[in-house]
Amino acid sequence: MSRIFLISSNTCTCPNPVYPIGMAIVAASLKNHGHAVAQFDLLEQERDILALNAAIQDFNPDFIGISVRNIDNVDSTSNEDGWFLKDVKELVSHIRTLSASPIVLGGSAFSLLPREILDYTGADHGIVGEGENSFPLFIAAMEENKPQPRIVLSASGLMPGNKMISPDYRDNLLDFYVDKSAMANIQTKRGCPNRCAYCSYPALEGTRFRFRDPMAVVDDIERLKKDHGISSLFFTDSLFNDSQGNYLTIAEEIIRRDLDVRWSAFFSPRGITRDGLRIMKRSGLYAMELGTDAGCDATLAGINKGFTFSDVVKTNELCREEEIPAAHFIMFGGPEESAGTVEEGLQNIERLNGCVVFAYSGIRILPGTDLYTRAVRENILSDTDSLLKPVYYFSPGIDPRELSQRIISGFGKRKDRIFPPSKGEIKMKALNMFGFKGLLWDYLVARKG
Repeated sequence: MSRIFLISSNTCTCPNPVYPIGMAIVAASLKNHGHAVAQFDLLEQERDILALNAAIQDFNPDFIGISVRNIDNVDSTSNEDGWFLKDVKELVSHIRTLSASPIVLGGSAFSLLPREILDYTGADHGIVGEGENSFPLFIAAMEENKPQPRIVLSASGLMPGNKMISPDYRDNLLDFYVDKSAMANIQTKRGCPNRCAYCSYPALEGTRFRFRDPMAVVDDIERLKKDHGISSLFFTDSLFNDSQGNYLTIAEEIIRRDLDVRWSAFFSPRGITRDGLRIMKRSGLYAMELGTDAGCDATLAGINKGFTFSDVVKTNELCREEEIPAAHFIMFGGPEESAGTVEEGLQNIERLNGCVVFAYSGIRILPGTDLYTRAVRENILSDTDSLLKPVYYFSPGIDPRELSQRIISGFGKRKDRIFPPSKGEIKMKALNMFGFKGLLWDYLVARKG
């Protein structure tokens, strides 16, 4: 059996510090296969290179795995600091000075551009897709001195939901994330059947939901509370409210077990009902993040959202009436955007009362998406261009600088309207400095009444 040192390379804290659940799941799988596993989180260690040096030297690993969660911060208004692969490259180079063990990359960002990221960083190998099965198989083959490709693809396809395992949560990491954000993370499913034009989730996780057993999910929640004292959670699913109602089964089971937790998640504005909201609120739902994504029907259709802005308004009003704070994430400048739709979008946002709106200018183009195909067709990029550095889609005729200025003037000085995204990061950090924890944006919501 081997000694495997896993590193979470993510140090991005916007909008919140996020527990490295991918690393924890892979760690659990490797331990189940009999390997000795260490987990090291650069964010928890505040990028302390001396601590990394000591940990690697003390553990003396046979293999080193690095999880790459994000390529960049998907904010067109940010500078070079918003591009994270440079840090990964420097991390790989530094590890080379400490250990001759093979370095293996993985994670959602790596799976988007595996060959480009592997070439850029200089790591030895990379695991594309779900690592729970692929990484142990890779290790077994390497132990038998069987040559392995630089890029390892899953041999068994997408994992069924009932085969997904619980993360190997570490107390030191849980303590850190609870201190910083008052939340731990948990996953109920993978995949997404929606075909939003810009989104990479279907390419990464498949075009249908693969559900974990709701009882197993709630077992994890109960274990987090009993064994680790965690009572605040964020569900990391691409989308929590599936049309099959699996999410309500989880909420009902939390209620049945009387777990007394509070939680949030990312939702589609489509299909939310008052009865569903009340069930979720009883189970501990305290705030909702909504993938509204565009400001009017034309631009919603342009990115293939499958709902109208009236649906958004209806859901927002339900949230307000049930006193559940809501945040809408909206992108300007995407397909079918024009000067007219920008104005319509800003007017529509005025209809969203008692909520926070986070706006973005332009849409980050990712491989394997409909937006990528459209961008090539419109000569925004060619099919040979690298996407290692961010390229943003702006509808023809939209000037990015003018668009940003129009959003800023449209939002005015309202504290519950956030643009550019860096403005939100500053506000969240300020709230955290004053002792506030959690999502933080919910403190900006003007309450009903």
